[in-house]
Amino acid sequence: MIKRYTLPAMGTIWEDESKFRKWLEIEILACEAQAKLGNIPKEAVAEIKTKARFDPKRIAEIEKEVQHDVVAFLTNVAENVGPASKYIHYGMTSSDILDTALALQMREAADILIDDAERILRILKEKSLEHKDTIMIGRTHGVHAEPTTFGLKMALWFFEVGRNLERLKKAKEAVSYGKISGAVGTYASVDPYVEEYVCRKLGLKPAEVSTQVLQRDGHAEYMCALAVVASSLDKFATEIRHLQRTEVLEAEEPFAGGQKGSSAMPHKRNPVICERISGLSRVIRSNAQAALENVALWHERDISHSSVERVVIPDSTILLDYILNKFIEVMDGLIVYPENMKANLERTRGLVFSQRVLLALVQKGLSREDAYRLVQRCAMKSWGEKADFKEVLLTDGEVTRHLSREELDDLFDYEHYLRNVGRIFERLKGTP
Repeated sequence: MIKRYTLPAMGTIWEDESKFRKWLEIEILACEAQAKLGNIPKEAVAEIKTKARFDPKRIAEIEKEVQHDVVAFLTNVAENVGPASKYIHYGMTSSDILDTALALQMREAADILIDDAERILRILKEKSLEHKDTIMIGRTHGVHAEPTTFGLKMALWFFEVGRNLERLKKAKEAVSYGKISGAVGTYASVDPYVEEYVCRKLGLKPAEVSTQVLQRDGHAEYMCALAVVASSLDKFATEIRHLQRTEVLEAEEPFAGGQKGSSAMPHKRNPVICERISGLSRVIRSNAQAALENVALWHERDISHSSVERVVIPDSTILLDYILNKFIEVMDGLIVYPENMKANLERTRGLVFSQRVLLALVQKGLSREDAYRLVQRCAMKSWGEKADFKEVLLTDGEVTRHLSREELDDLFDYEHYLRNVGRIFERLKGTP
């Protein structure tokens, strides 16, 4: 089992304590910058650093009266700092700290999600190599198509998670911007140096242009990246749910000792973790839609985005972290049934070899249309009579006029479908 590295819990990032700590850090850094510019006394900055603190309960109490979270925060800090507090928030507007702090929170959340994705990559690489030659039926439209391997299915997921990892990294960059540019972004009351100084200290980039807020296309990009990751997990979970069906039972999510599958039916082992992953991914996708709606704000700023973000961004990061870890749990304990895969592969009595027969007839000189007609006719007879496909072919005079029994025997060979699998796995082995 691959263990998790030590990182802060996702939920703590979005707690008031964490948020207010970031607000205070931004305000103190802004005071430092203002002092360097000579706009406020250095002694005042030293006093602010020494005395500045906050009490979330007191902030909530003040906010009930003033109906403004930043004002409530500043009032509480001022209660502790005293006269020097007049220099705090000097020339700034609320969104200067709100948006810059939100960038820090989203960046921290992205780091956790990136770690989750990296752990999944390691598990999928291990599973894909383990099952490189575990043959199974490939399905298109939910119907048996041609043989593949379970390892290839895992490799497919591996590369998709790899792409999602890059999306998360790009999403992190998209929101790693701060702004301290005043009421409508013109720096009328605050020197651009303050923004540059604060952002540099925080490891953020100053926005090239801002209004009263950072523009929400970056936030939408972030949320859409989360939605794509969730959709991939939904895809993987849906596949496992199908493979766990009683009629299929080729793979199964873990079932813990003492776990109960049904209140009525003691025999049930339901794919409840995968179903949970699929369900919660829908919430994350719907939240991305809300983030897209937030891009269009009135003029230099309205506040319609704020209430939405306070819900959808924390919820989506927490939910994605949760379902990424549930997927890790599923993959760590995944039960694979190679014998059932082989049995299902043979369920259609050889029909999976239809394309090989078709191509062999074309090589004998038949047109593709005529070859297709012959093979389909025999395939439909095999379906209808539940007869062995090869035996049906051997009783068809038009087929045997072109293909001998020995040639048909050679065509009905599963190893043919695996002959190039190694080349695909070379790509996987070349990854970190």
